[in-house]
Amino acid sequence: MPTVRPAGARLVAAMLGGLLLAGCGLLPASQQNQGGQAAGLGAGFGAAETVASNLEAPWGLAFLPGGDALVSERDSGRILLVRPGAEPQQVTAVPGVAPRGEGGLLGIAVSPDYRRDRLIYAYFTAAGDNRIVRFRPGQAPQVLLAGIPSAAIHNGGRIAFGPDGMLYAGTGDAADGANAQDPANLGGKTLRLRPDGGVPADNPFPGSPVWSLGHRNVQGLAWDADGRLWATEFGQNRVDEVNLIQRGGNYGWPEVEGTGGGGRFRDPLVTWPVSAASPSGAAIAGGTLYAAALRGERLWSVPLDGRGGVGEPRALLVGVYGRLRHAAVAPEGSLWLLTSNRDGRGEPAASDDRVLRFPRAAG
Repeated sequence: MPTVRPAGARLVAAMLGGLLLAGCGLLPASQQNQGGQAAGLGAGFGAAETVASNLEAPWGLAFLPGGDALVSERDSGRILLVRPGAEPQQVTAVPGVAPRGEGGLLGIAVSPDYRRDRLIYAYFTAAGDNRIVRFRPGQAPQVLLAGIPSAAIHNGGRIAFGPDGMLYAGTGDAADGANAQDPANLGGKTLRLRPDGGVPADNPFPGSPVWSLGHRNVQGLAWDADGRLWATEFGQNRVDEVNLIQRGGNYGWPEVEGTGGGGRFRDPLVTWPVSAASPSGAAIAGGTLYAAALRGERLWSVPLDGRGGVGEPRALLVGVYGRLRHAAVAPEGSLWLLTSNRDGRGEPAASDDRVLRFPRAAG
């Protein structure tokens, strides 16, 4: 494992208040695994910097307007303020988090109007369900959506604001595949909400937050330059997926894994063997989708052709940092990664878990 740069001086507690706070066919099997492995990112990125270390199963990451980041820890329920050259500072511990298995404090998002409203959004596992809340640090969370099925596995959990200003969430089937095909069930879906938790009038199912269905476990959401939504999804025994999400689309789980919908379901644009991926968080930078892989212990790089299609994936950072949970692009263009070696399934180094930053290369 690489040497970790020590963190800097601790942030003062008062700092937070002063902050502004793709439609082509499936790739052939010969292209799914090869593509070359690289130790760095290339494509205009510099060498990795360690922003934070010794975290406990970090899961979500969202940027504040000034470029500092908020990071959630799954099992502790904490949200940390993270910035280069400083030690992490706890912002809050989200009340009501009941971690078990893959559940806990999962995705986080920052309001698009954060400079005015100071709102943070979180997706977490409570005692009997998964739910989405919003809050200001130090205030009680407001529940926007409850009743998302929860289990020890397949809780989904990624949330992000889209270019339309709506809040999207990826959910899991909570270990019950039937949930994914039931339009009345919030499990195995992508969801779309107004920032206040209401249902947008143009959602495909009137009165429902469901945006797409037929998913097993969605943990990555990212939009390309033309506003198309891409999602990463865990498969079961054969393949993991990258899907181009369409309004009201049905992606087939549990009736089909990978391709083979026969016109009834939408096929993924990329698949990987489950041993090479288990893709969690995703980000798009410079026309490339980056998918953080857990079991595969790598970062997948998928070129996007700008028309809703994909090129040949490449495997980056194979085995360098262990399990990768999330990828995110900072406001200034750097790519940040979260490791997930203390999630109960990895082999942590002494400095895990880490927040890594790959700066944009000069020129």
